[in-house]
Amino acid sequence: MGKTYWQLDFYRRPLQDAEGNPLWELLICDAQMSFTYGEFCPQPEASAPWVRRQLEKARDRAGNWPGHIEVFRPQSISLVEVACRELPVRVQANRDTPALKRWLTQRAAWYPTLKTYVRSPYEPIALERPAPVPIADHLMGDAWQFAAVSVSDLQRLQHEPIPVQSMPPELMPISLGLPSTLPIPGVIIDGGRQSMALAHWLRSAQPVMLQYIAGGPDGLLLEAGLVDRWIMATFDDSEMAAAARTFTERKLAAQGLHFLLVRPDDSGITYTGLWLLQQTPGKAIARSQP
Repeated sequence: MGKTYWQLDFYRRPLQDAEGNPLWELLICDAQMSFTYGEFCPQPEASAPWVRRQLEKARDRAGNWPGHIEVFRPQSISLVEVACRELPVRVQANRDTPALKRWLTQRAAWYPTLKTYVRSPYEPIALERPAPVPIADHLMGDAWQFAAVSVSDLQRLQHEPIPVQSMPPELMPISLGLPSTLPIPGVIIDGGRQSMALAHWLRSAQPVMLQYIAGGPDGLLLEAGLVDRWIMATFDDSEMAAAARTFTERKLAAQGLHFLLVRPDDSGITYTGLWLLQQTPGKAIARSQP
């Protein structure tokens, strides 16, 4: 397998064929747009076998299989996974596919010039998603707090024997070019007896980023998976709100970098789960269900 990866979208467009069938479009590119592949498909033919045949053609054009294929659209992920079952490539859900989303936006401006164009509402990268859902109270354990750690402490945590962790090398402060004196913001949860249960739940939810939402009451929101949002906590305390604003300011200064740490208690001896996260425009979701 190659070390590159592909970004893929397969979904219907505001187009139709001569028989009046809605047209779907498969688009594949790499992160640098040095490789692209596209093909239209009438809706009655849209299926996993059709996608698999196109993937094989794309492989022939590229010369080899990618390391993996990233898909940002929930409606596409299952079909692409089925298409890849007999292929030597894995599928990865990832809402951050900037090259593909730029391409989709460019093509959306081109569609109205086609004879097959259908005048209907079309937002190329907007996704519908459910309303935020509260995390079960018992999972949140004993206490939680906004916090910050130094770059050196974060590097130390990287080497701790933490059972559940996700610290991608590309998100380490040194990879982002952040100064060593910059505080890295985050959220620490003292899970108590529920510490491991919370860590396993978070791993299955696939954390993407944490956000402070001002309101009445204020809230701490976890963005996860492709479109999921979880309410981790709500609060109406002025000191907590001030800490939340500081968290947001530090996150902005750190190029969106932040962490989520789960530990049994505040002894500093053991840790249960650690995620290094980053908030970027590419990870935002453009539309939500009311």
